[in-house]
Amino acid sequence: MKNCKKHLAVTLFVLVFGLFLKPESARCQVIEVGASAGLSSYWGDINPWNPLNKSKLGAGLVVRYYDNVRWAFRFSYTSQTIAGSDKVSGYKPERGLSFSTKINDFALIAEFNFLNYFTGSKRSKFSPYLFGGLSFFTFNPKADDGTELCNLLTDVDYDSSIPENGKAKYTKSALSLPFGMGVKYSLGKKVGLTVEWRFNLAFTDWIDDCHAYYPTYASGKEPFVHYSDPTGLTADGNNANDKKYVQRGNYSDYDWYGYLNVSLVYKFILPKKDKCYSDANRNSYVTY
Repeated sequence: MKNCKKHLAVTLFVLVFGLFLKPESARCQVIEVGASAGLSSYWGDINPWNPLNKSKLGAGLVVRYYDNVRWAFRFSYTSQTIAGSDKVSGYKPERGLSFSTKINDFALIAEFNFLNYFTGSKRSKFSPYLFGGLSFFTFNPKADDGTELCNLLTDVDYDSSIPENGKAKYTKSALSLPFGMGVKYSLGKKVGLTVEWRFNLAFTDWIDDCHAYYPTYASGKEPFVHYSDPTGLTADGNNANDKKYVQRGNYSDYDWYGYLNVSLVYKFILPKKDKCYSDANRNSYVTY
């Protein structure tokens, strides 16, 4: 996760630096519409290391707008499933926690092309790019048997006197900062291909339902005990736990999720013109 934070800082620097450049202005506006597919990933209290551990398939839709050959702005919707397991990640197998959740992500993103790029161009048909933006997403962590983990804790079970524990009933939606890198390639006059790896810094630590300290509970609190402490790590001889400050997760870090994907887009020119080219190099672009 530390490396992701460094990548975020670099991405923000490049995007801000790019604002001061004066790219060639194309004599048309372009809208691209397409779809993406790829692998979803998760980093957090249950999987802090391997970004592709228990990766799942994801899919999405994208609408991209170009005003020039360096900057693009897009709206995207992504449906992802992410999961984590202590036993699979090997981080804390004695804890025995696991989860899965579907994420619906709605993002507004700015893209900066390192090279002049135009879908349909004969010369400027390839470019690496960086991107960053803001997204709103929903999630609902579930146990392996499908039980919803959110709001399973009650005010009695959850010790609200411990500030780090936060709220027992957390919100199943949050904002995130999406950012990452990719490459673009023009496959033809109207079709473009992108390959990118997107990282999302979520402004919540509850995606995996793992946060701060174990709650306290009395004996006979099934099925609550099974989901909060499946291995009985904090239970006493009476199958109860009145121990405070037994750490369950890291309350100081937010969760992350990612999307390694490929997308295909189809280009529309607005408004219609006979030619779409740049002032600096009219021969760079395809004549329609």
